Amino acid sequence: MVASQQEVWAHFAAHAEACERLGSPFAARICRLLPQILDNSTVSGSHILSWPGDPQDDGVVIRLMGALHAVVLSGGDAQLANAYPPYGEVSDEALLDVLSAAIRRHDVRIHQGLDSPPQTNEVARAAMLLPGFLAIGSETGMPLAIREIGSSAGLNLYFDRFHYRYGELCWGEEGSPVRLAPQLRGNAPPLGGFMEVASRRGCDIAPVDINDEGERLRLKSFIWPDQTERLARLEAAMAIARQARVTLRRADAAEFLAAELAERKKDQVFVLFHSVMWQYMPQETQRRIENLLDSAGEVPLAWLRMEPVAGNVDFATLRLTMWPAGETRDLARCDFHGRWLEWLEG
Repeated sequence: MVASQQEVWAHFAAHAEACERLGSPFAARICRLLPQILDNSTVSGSHILSWPGDPQDDGVVIRLMGALHAVVLSGGDAQLANAYPPYGEVSDEALLDVLSAAIRRHDVRIHQGLDSPPQTNEVARAAMLLPGFLAIGSETGMPLAIREIGSSAGLNLYFDRFHYRYGELCWGEEGSPVRLAPQLRGNAPPLGGFMEVASRRGCDIAPVDINDEGERLRLKSFIWPDQTERLARLEAAMAIARQARVTLRRADAAEFLAAELAERKKDQVFVLFHSVMWQYMPQETQRRIENLLDSAGEVPLAWLRMEPVAGNVDFATLRLTMWPAGETRDLARCDFHGRWLEWLEG
């Protein structure tokens, strides 16, 4: 299936609205300008205008914006960099000219970037997940065997090495370079009780090797250019993960879960977690994961996920299911990028 131009432009418009909602006016502006300059005179423009699939599902505009941002971050185009944050804002007319010239100058590189599916690792989501991990540790009194699917670079596997502030309450390593302080909507989540990580492993169908400079650049390129705090958090979290020598399996999520469940220990609570990735998996994989968890037996088991529920586009839900009882409860509503948290329990 080849997407129509109408479908491609609708995708750009929808993504512009998403950027606005998530606090990136510059990214929204880029999304709205690019359709005015993309045409068949460049290889990258021609590829986008005849995209062989669903542009929304494939994240076409995210791929293009990431390719342009990678040029900026690598120091490959001073003219383009000067039109990007943190430099002074230029007019739409001037920005159109700069973007058009940059696409022509870097056409081959940008076209190659379109082949790379978007890959993000939003570190601030750890502040949404932490209260769930604490609840699991407090309620079971057992060490946690942490297993993440859709890990990307695996940065949130090291959530316990970050520092957190929820209003007046703090948790974590005081000297950590990753410092997270989401806005609270209502009461702060409980931060007391026992929580110890016994082991941590993750998987991704295309894991990011943060020991590779090019992979680190690619991960940074998908951060919106005007969100410098997100970029700084990412840099700090990558430094922690590199020091910890995180290793990830390149694997299907269900296959990874089946193998890890087969090796779980009776004196630990097995914790499967993920954030904003469930919707991108095939339904067959989703059903298999659910069946594996339901049939895992009576060894303490927890499933913690931060995902949109019932197609909601305004916020994600932090949901926890624990076995052997199999009870599911919603712990919090939260921003997709970890900017705010609304605790629902207690």
